[in-house]
Amino acid sequence: MNLISMKRQSIKTSHLKTICWFGNSIIDWASAGTRYTLDGTKEQLSQYHYGFGDTAITSADGQYAFIYRKLGTKGLLLKNGELIREINRSYYCAEVYEYPAAFVTINNRTFLIHCPFEYCRLDFEDVETGQIVTDTPGRNPSDFFHSRLEISPNGKYLMSKGWIWHPLDAIKVFDIEECIQSPKLLDQSEIYPNVGVEIATASFIDDRHILLGSSDDEAMNDDLLENLPQRHIAIWDIELNQISKPVKMDIEFGNLFAINDRYAWDLFKFPKIINLKTGKIVDQDESLSSGLQNSSIIHHIEELPKVAFNQQTKQFAITSGDHIEIISQ
Repeated sequence: MNLISMKRQSIKTSHLKTICWFGNSIIDWASAGTRYTLDGTKEQLSQYHYGFGDTAITSADGQYAFIYRKLGTKGLLLKNGELIREINRSYYCAEVYEYPAAFVTINNRTFLIHCPFEYCRLDFEDVETGQIVTDTPGRNPSDFFHSRLEISPNGKYLMSKGWIWHPLDAIKVFDIEECIQSPKLLDQSEIYPNVGVEIATASFIDDRHILLGSSDDEAMNDDLLENLPQRHIAIWDIELNQISKPVKMDIEFGNLFAINDRYAWDLFKFPKIINLKTGKIVDQDESLSSGLQNSSIIHHIEELPKVAFNQQTKQFAITSGDHIEIISQ
């Protein structure tokens, strides 16, 4: 018997440009910080509209926001809805893969994590001062296209779900406080799963465990296929560097988002809940299109709905026409 199921709520919007969660509300920062609450009320948090961007993220305290184009080179850093400064990333292959950006707050100091100097170099920028605290001499980053940045639930780790040439999806994990103390640790991650396949998707379950999903592309190292074969999911304990028994997926899947250690969301084509012990679909909603993303590389996808995941409540917001669809369990 399945003890989990999918629920859906629809919210009418107007002039929607971006979506991101703050608490139990959805905010469109590009449209004067219009906030949509789950009880159907709407309010405007800011006076400024920005005719730019298709994606936004918000800091933990809701004070800062970053608006950007997923396949662009520029973003806008806001404080309480007002522009602080423009942010840039390298032009190199920027039109191919998702812009890397995430907020993290350490000791009441908020940083924007992004790649201001090179596509392969992560840096931490103090949002208030603009100081890039990891811009130290001797940085020599490895050749990795950072993308789909994710912070672990308690803020200990940073994960980059990017790719390497030619092209293969992969992940790198970093201890945030250690990297701020020693920025060279951002150049070559010492935390990565011992697998020989392409990691197309990953999601923090907690600060220690990460859900992994492999693609069906050819293996890079056949000797490691026992750890994680193609088109399988598994849970990686990053402290012990151990991978659970892989589970075969009989369906085509895309970006996975962990609900807990038993279930995860999959958004390939339409929302569905996956049982991580069996790889089977528990519930689904085929009436809602959620796109075909299964990689950080998205330039070839014609229709890509705006999607925002609430790591605290495990809810999704997905755009559908002039509505936001809230998916929960």
